Amino acid sequence: MNFKETKLGGAFVIDLEMLEDNRGFFARAWCKREFEAQGLIGKLAQSNISFTRKAGTLRGMHYQVAPHAEAKLVRCTMGAIYDVIIDLRPHSRTYLEWMAVELSADNHKMVYVPEGFAHGYQTLVDSTEVFYQVSQFYALAAERGVRYDDPVFEITWPMDVGLISDKDRSWPDYRP
Repeated sequence: MNFKETKLGGAFVIDLEMLEDNRGFFARAWCKREFEAQGLIGKLAQSNISFTRKAGTLRGMHYQVAPHAEAKLVRCTMGAIYDVIIDLRPHSRTYLEWMAVELSADNHKMVYVPEGFAHGYQTLVDSTEVFYQVSQFYALAAERGVRYDDPVFEITWPMDVGLISDKDRSWPDYRP
């Protein structure tokens, strides 16, 4: 795996090292030792799959607060997404900044989302599947979110937002 740190400290875009031959390729997508060598959380508690039928659908922006704050490793296994993360760590030099990367089944990229970041994505094509691993178990009492169109962040989405859950549409304005 090739780890490329992003402008948001502690967040990485990870390219798979693919061993290719006439059958296709093989790649390691998780290695506790390699993640810990980068200073990243090497513990996984849960793996999730999200399937979305329609392009333009938005999921997010979600996070969990301590003591259930979670790191995430996100990969698109079918279709394509515009993956967005926001640094919500108050003492970070990049507090309230966001960045995005396109993840697709074709580019095989992954994003490592540190604890204290909100995460969400918009599907770019119909029939998109996202696989993500998290370092903590889901805890309803620790669940939080920020609105995709909150003026504090000014996120630029590539498409008009089509489908979005009522919960994700109604998060209150973020108060820094």
